[in-house]
Amino acid sequence: MLAARFMKGDERDGVHWDAVEEATELLADEQYHKALEVLRDLLTKDPTNPYAFFFLGQGLYEVGELEASRDAYRAALRLAPQHLGARIAITHVLRKLGQHPEAIREGLVAVEQAPTDADALYATGMAFFARGDKASARRYFVGFLQAKPELEVALEVEAILEAMDREESKN
Repeated sequence: MLAARFMKGDERDGVHWDAVEEATELLADEQYHKALEVLRDLLTKDPTNPYAFFFLGQGLYEVGELEASRDAYRAALRLAPQHLGARIAITHVLRKLGQHPEAIREGLVAVEQAPTDADALYATGMAFFARGDKASARRYFVGFLQAKPELEVALEVEAILEAMDREESKN
């Protein structure tokens, strides 16, 4: 899970992490609406919990509320700017919302934070690809494949690169 990218630090961070346990279990069980209720209640009590905002973003994404998901990820990043999972997630959401320049900006920050992270490279490549900048997309996709990602996503990226190659050979 992307949240694992933001590990426990101080005592307050541990409290924040522990507070979202029930919600993360509900999300894992695909009980998205119940998880959203739990997370909203938690944020009413403690609006400084970046994990609650991160998981709220995940739950909202799963129920198709992309704008609200984006806003939850932004809130998580305001509280925890180094939260790589939130940075990657917002990159994908912004891309899906058609906000390509913003998606690319967020993706580049993620890659700056973690230059060899497969998820950051993939998200950034997809943002460039969605904008139509195939040369930049290719750079990030190649880096993604070099990071030895999961097979399913690697096959998807290889198919995109092959389609780009076919298109270029026609021109």
